[in-house]
Amino acid sequence: MPDHVVDQPGPTVPTVPTWQVPGEAPDAASTVRGRVDGPVWKASGIRYAHAQRWQTSQLAPLASGDIDATRLAPSCPQVSFPLIDEVLDEVEPKLPIDEDCLHLSITMPAGTAPDAGLPVMVWIHGGSYVTGAGDLPIYDPTALVTEHQVVVVTVTYRLGLFGYLRHAASPGNLGLLDQRTALEWVQRYIAHFGGDPANVTAFGESAGGDSVAHLMIADGARGLFRRAIVMSAPLGLMPGRDKMYAAMADKVDGLSADASVEEMLERTNSLQRMSIRYGLRAGMPFGPQYGVAPLPAEDDLDDAWSQVAPDVDLLIGHTAREVALFVPPRLGRVPLRPAVRERLVRRLGNSIYDEPARRFAQRHAAAGGSAATYLLHADSHDDPRGGLLAGAHTTDLPYVFPGPAWETIVAASGPAWHVTPEAGREVRAMLGGFARDGVAVERSGPPVLVRSLG
Repeated sequence: MPDHVVDQPGPTVPTVPTWQVPGEAPDAASTVRGRVDGPVWKASGIRYAHAQRWQTSQLAPLASGDIDATRLAPSCPQVSFPLIDEVLDEVEPKLPIDEDCLHLSITMPAGTAPDAGLPVMVWIHGGSYVTGAGDLPIYDPTALVTEHQVVVVTVTYRLGLFGYLRHAASPGNLGLLDQRTALEWVQRYIAHFGGDPANVTAFGESAGGDSVAHLMIADGARGLFRRAIVMSAPLGLMPGRDKMYAAMADKVDGLSADASVEEMLERTNSLQRMSIRYGLRAGMPFGPQYGVAPLPAEDDLDDAWSQVAPDVDLLIGHTAREVALFVPPRLGRVPLRPAVRERLVRRLGNSIYDEPARRFAQRHAAAGGSAATYLLHADSHDDPRGGLLAGAHTTDLPYVFPGPAWETIVAASGPAWHVTPEAGREVRAMLGGFARDGVAVERSGPPVLVRSLG
């Protein structure tokens, strides 16, 4: 090698990333200004829709001129949820709260060219349809983005009484329609942020996974995403909810569209308490309603999912002990014997998560779609038992979104949410690889068991 060779400087990475988005008219172009966050670029808090209370969201084109995309998207006003509040209490930063919450954020590898054409993953957050937000720090996609060279879009949508229940003043399913509008926005604009609109994966956990499953059959959503990752969706809770929804609607009869946010949240809490009489469905009383736009009637669900199967690659799965998060170690003052509690965890987990996911995947494959299932083992933690919550609902999240937020949660809550770096990379490889080409590589675990059905 010649001794006079000099290293050439690499490409300069802007300190303030910007994206130029042409408008419909020559003088209507947008300049989106984001921020550098370590190894990624972020364009945060971008409005994707407008909506008045209890009105269907309408796509919001990017405004012309300069757009500041450096602020986190606000969360929808939401009720207190002790299980979630306890986990998130120490996590920073806290998000602003605003009923006008229809914003999304985009994360990509630093230096991504506008024409990079990277796979796009659109995250739909969970939280029982009453809590959560797309920009919560527990959903930091940096590791997924950098390891697999994908663009991740996180979406915030309306919750609880703001977003779901159909009643005299609301058409219902508004949160689901918000998610559909966000996917429309992605199709329209993501190519300007380095993403490929022809290679979009919708993925979500818990209520977010349930949302993804229902977006597959939502009227107007066909073609908005090519792949679906359904994580820990409580599909077994969704059938047979008409009587509960009717009773909930009666209880808010006369509620004004001008009601204060505080009254809306008070009514949401009241509806959750009332739903207890409907058994297990009370675990998630809000959610999509069948026979209400954009969803088909409940009797037509199987046919609807079968019809879209050839057009959507599916990966569906759950953790090993989902219901452990919800079954306490004692009932009132009576402690549950460990063996009794474990039988209850297994039985409820099978009826709410395991068996419905298997049936969902089998139907999809039988209808000509590509389908795979996964199981995230509980014994991948340093402590194989992880305490009472080993392998419980939400313990998949730190595999996908590792970072300081989960380190804080582990320090405050014990080993259940601990993930080794190797295990996390394995799970992200499953998700990122599937988003890239729709192939779910079979894995025998731990930490994850993957089985392809066709």
